[in-house]
Amino acid sequence: MKMTGLLRAGTVALGLTPAIAAAQTITPPLNVTASPDAPSTTVPDAAEARQRIEKTPGGVALVPAEDVRDGRANTVKDILDYVPGVFAQSKYGQEDSRLAIRGSGLSRNVHLRGTRILRDGIPVTDADGAGDTMEIDPLAVDYTEIYKGANALQYGASLLGGAVNFVSPTGRSQPGFLLRQELGSFGALRSQFGAGGVHGDYDYHVTPTYSHSNGFRDHTGQYYRRLNGNFGYRFGGGAETRFFLFAADIDQKTPSALTKAQALSNPKQTAASSFRGNTKRNIDAVRGANKTTFLTDTGEITVGAFLASRKLFHPLYGGFNAVIDNDEINGGGFARWTDEQRIGGHRNETTLGVNYFAGQMDARQFANIGGRRGNLISDSDQISRSWEIYGENAFYILPEVAVIAGLQGSLAYREYEDHFLGNGDQSFRRHFDSINPKLGIRWDVTPQHQLFANLNWSSEPPPFFELGTTTVQQDLKAQESKTLEFGARGRSGDLAWDAALYRAWLDNELQYQTIDSITNVFNAGRTMHQGVELGGAWTALRDSLQPGDRTTLRAAYTFSDFRFDGDPVFGDNDIPGAPRHFLRAELRYTHADGWYFGPNVEWVPQGYYADNANTLKTEAYALLGAKAGYDFDNGLRIFLDGRNLLDKAYISNTNVAATATPASALFNPGDGRAIYAGMEFRW
Repeated sequence: MKMTGLLRAGTVALGLTPAIAAAQTITPPLNVTASPDAPSTTVPDAAEARQRIEKTPGGVALVPAEDVRDGRANTVKDILDYVPGVFAQSKYGQEDSRLAIRGSGLSRNVHLRGTRILRDGIPVTDADGAGDTMEIDPLAVDYTEIYKGANALQYGASLLGGAVNFVSPTGRSQPGFLLRQELGSFGALRSQFGAGGVHGDYDYHVTPTYSHSNGFRDHTGQYYRRLNGNFGYRFGGGAETRFFLFAADIDQKTPSALTKAQALSNPKQTAASSFRGNTKRNIDAVRGANKTTFLTDTGEITVGAFLASRKLFHPLYGGFNAVIDNDEINGGGFARWTDEQRIGGHRNETTLGVNYFAGQMDARQFANIGGRRGNLISDSDQISRSWEIYGENAFYILPEVAVIAGLQGSLAYREYEDHFLGNGDQSFRRHFDSINPKLGIRWDVTPQHQLFANLNWSSEPPPFFELGTTTVQQDLKAQESKTLEFGARGRSGDLAWDAALYRAWLDNELQYQTIDSITNVFNAGRTMHQGVELGGAWTALRDSLQPGDRTTLRAAYTFSDFRFDGDPVFGDNDIPGAPRHFLRAELRYTHADGWYFGPNVEWVPQGYYADNANTLKTEAYALLGAKAGYDFDNGLRIFLDGRNLLDKAYISNTNVAATATPASALFNPGDGRAIYAGMEFRW
């Protein structure tokens, strides 16, 4: 199995595949014949997904698994590294990657918000809008779709960050067997087995994985056991139903945040309280879902439902001496209809959909006695319900020019039932409703060049992580924003590019701030997020040593300018939590025989603030990495992946505070030098 062309892989990862010119006549759905060899209709393959995503008049990207599996694939950061506009950083190991798109949920580096996480188009995000990435296994993903901002409207999401959809392999997209093994620094070990197949109208795919690491920092040992599988059945007429199953058993030790001096001088350390309190985050989760797609003569109808159960046992120490002990159930259903017609001789594409999400959490907190439950200090039921109805229509005023209009309406309900009345009854009920329009235009200048623009509105009700833990914040408002975006993508010969420029005006931006686990949550008033997103891939040399070889440069650069807008306290200060400039780049040589090697870099050329008062900054850093590998003809791949080869001490992400001092423990250091080796065999 030779490597696919890196230019192709790089351009797909950055959303740079050629724009597809509008057809002169209606194009029937790709799977309408439902032949035995046709791709799944419930889980489209990457080629069909690219065709659909490129119709979006805004910032989108698609990352195929091949772009990730050529090295260590451990966190969502490994998937999203080369997508401009996305800031994904791990705190330690696989636990709690920060994921912010265009500054969404920037004050949170735990239990993310502002971006909807989906699996196969089905929400993984909780019903209250919060979510985690640790249950996403990069080894169990066929490709990943990234929709920035309101470009995620096709899934009903109207959020500042948009949505990230991790798509599973099926028996139709990845038949056969797979064995993968990774090992390396800090006692890291990852194992995967995969099996998939097609038997007439049936297909299946299942992949269990196991992961262990002692961790770079003290008290960061982890065990991850995850299972992902799906089973599909194809009816007559192109209809298909698919059942999904996910299970996880996660045990993760958690260290403390450090002061800046501690993080840069001795990044392996953690506070003594981490050991005294046996701080950790253990999760047992099970998730089941069904999705059924019916093909029509001019479109498709998709309906589905899901149910998820999660148990969290999370001892904390330091300033917040507690054991979080939560039992949670989330579920819901959805329906989506797409259709393509001609109106007055013009092509017209319509999407209509409805979502319903519901969740209930039995949230209890106990005093932490050496990592065990002590006296009860908080007990509540946290109930969430959300209704969303949305529509989007693309009307082609010219064969190559589409005007896209969309509208989303949502109603969110939050109910907090306080069962611990020693500090008074803090029960409440809140409703949040919003109407969010969108207007865009897409011009397929040529089959390889596309221009787009859009203006959209979004709304984000506060999740329970903001509304209430031990201190209830009943007066929080929903965060609202409007975003104006312009961009272009395309390819010319050996050069491909993707560019977007945006500005978002926010009201009531939600800020979650913490020092030593002492939290403060508030609406920030008027703020502004603006930025530039540039991605590209350039095959600079071909046939340099022998016919068929190539040398390719790919890069993703993000400029972020997030600031307060005339705040009574913070003026026009920078909003903390993300670098102003962020660059990921890789130069790779690929030989025609299948071997490859090349360096890569992650560069933050200036530090960024950790507090609203702009008194404390991180430090600039540049991390040097390298990958090398060989793809044999018999399905075997081997690779080496070096991270932070110069052993640079740096801060990977921060908590944020209103005002910080050098003594503020806000910082999470990144991993030191690491080398990983792996093999993958398909047959």
